[in-house]
Amino acid sequence: MSDTQAAIGPRILGRRVNLNKLLVEGRALVALAIIIIVFSSLSSNFLQPDNLILMTRHVAMNAILAIGMLMVILNGGIDLSVGSTVGLSGVMAGYLLQGSNVPFSDMVAYPSVWVVILVSLAVGALVGYVNGLLVARLNVAPFIATLGMLYVARGIALLITNGETFTKLRGEETLGNRGFIPVLAGTPLGIPMPVWLMVVFAIVFSLVLNRTAFGRWLYATGGNERAAELSGVPVRRVKVLIYVISGFCAGTVGLLLAADLPAATPRGGEFYELNAIAAVVIGGAALSGGRGTIRGTLIGAFVIGFLVDGLVLVGVSVFWQQVIKGAVIILAVAVDQIQQMLQKRRDLKRAAAPNPPADPTSTAGDPALAGAR
Repeated sequence: MSDTQAAIGPRILGRRVNLNKLLVEGRALVALAIIIIVFSSLSSNFLQPDNLILMTRHVAMNAILAIGMLMVILNGGIDLSVGSTVGLSGVMAGYLLQGSNVPFSDMVAYPSVWVVILVSLAVGALVGYVNGLLVARLNVAPFIATLGMLYVARGIALLITNGETFTKLRGEETLGNRGFIPVLAGTPLGIPMPVWLMVVFAIVFSLVLNRTAFGRWLYATGGNERAAELSGVPVRRVKVLIYVISGFCAGTVGLLLAADLPAATPRGGEFYELNAIAAVVIGGAALSGGRGTIRGTLIGAFVIGFLVDGLVLVGVSVFWQQVIKGAVIILAVAVDQIQQMLQKRRDLKRAAAPNPPADPTSTAGDPALAGAR
C-alpha cells in the first residue's frame, strides 16, 4: 500500500479526506484544543472570561510580532533582532516622554503623544531597514545580520537609559500631553487595545499576502528565489521591505509593552524573538520559506500564550515552563520535517512511476483522426 493510499480517509460531504494531511496541517489547532481541555480540567479559572481576556492580551503582543516574523520566514529568512527592537522602541518612547531639553535655552519640550508614537515606530522600521540592506544588498546571511543587530539595538537602548528604567510615561498633563498609556493601554468596548491591533494587523497582512502582487512575490521568492528573479520579481526590494515590516511590528509591540507595564526598560522584549519564531513554526510555516499563513501564525501564538499562562495558573515552576515550551517547539519542527520527508517520498514515487500506455483507439493528440471522426 502506498503512502498516498494509506493517507486516504473517509468521505465527508462527498470529498475524500486525507487524514494524514489534515492532522499534520491542523496540528496547531489540535494542540490548542488539547491545551484548553487539559488546563480547563486542572483549573476552574482557566476559562473564566477575565482570565481569557488577560491571556488574549498577552497573546496579542506575541501575535503581532509573529506576523512580522512570518513575512521574513516566508522569504526564507529569519529576524533575531525583533526582541531588542521591542526594547529599543519602548525606550525611545520613554525617553521622549521624559521631556527633551531645547538647545540654547532652559526650556523642556514634551512632544505630542502622536509624535512619540510615530518616532518610536520609525525607530523599529529603521532597524528593520538596516537588516534588509545587510541581507539584500550586502548578501549577509539573515541569521548573522539580525544576530548582530540584536546586540546593536539592545546596546543603544542601554546607552539611552544608562541601564535604568523610564517610569514617567504619563507625559506632562499641564501641556496637554498625557502620555500614550490612555491610547495604547485602553479597553475600547471592553477589549484591550493590543487585541484590537492584533485583529487589524491580521486582516491587513492577510489581504497583503493573498490579494496583492507583493504577497505573490513573497511566496515566489521564498519557494525559489532564482526562478522568481528570472520571472521579473524584484527580489531585493521584497527582502528589504519584509524586514521593514518586521521592525515596524516590533516597534508596535515595544509601545504596547511599555504602555502595559507601564515602564520603558532597556531589557524589555528579551527572548520575544523565540516566541515569535515558535508561533510561526507551530502555525505550519516552513523555515525554508514559501509556506505559511496568517491564520496558522495566529493559532500558533495562541498555543504558546495559552500554554505559558496555563502553566503559570496551575503553579508550574518557571524552569519547567521553559522545558515544556522548548519541547513543544521541537515537536512542531519535527512534525514539519516529517511532513516534508513524506511529501518528497511521494513526489519521487510519482516521478518514478511509468506513464500509462496510450489508448490506441484514442484520437487525442491526432487532429487529423479527430477531425475525420
